[in-house]
Amino acid sequence: MNIIDKTDDELLKIGIPWWEDLIKYSNKGQYGKFIRNFSYDLLIGLNEVELGKQFAKSELTRNLDTNYDFLGFIRRGEHVSFLFRVRSTKREGEWLGRMVLGYERGEVKIFAASIF
Repeated sequence: MNIIDKTDDELLKIGIPWWEDLIKYSNKGQYGKFIRNFSYDLLIGLNEVELGKQFAKSELTRNLDTNYDFLGFIRRGEHVSFLFRVRSTKREGEWLGRMVLGYERGEVKIFAASIF
């Protein structure tokens, strides 16, 4: 299975609810729920202590506006990047949100999630 073979509609049905969950759990500081759809390889590579500290203290990631703009996909190799325009409820400006999905052991998982 290769996720890049899915149609845009199929990808949106998977990715949009996951992106909204990432925003919701980031704002609530619920780290365990935030990472629940992450790939095993991503979780192994994270320094969870440091990431948890950043997660808890970041003004940006704890105050994301739930209104966002989906900008599009980038399909490459065995992964699809979802791109979003994101805003903060406490900081001026816009950020680029990115979530990368792919298959791991036959299931779709998140391989990366970030805000730039």
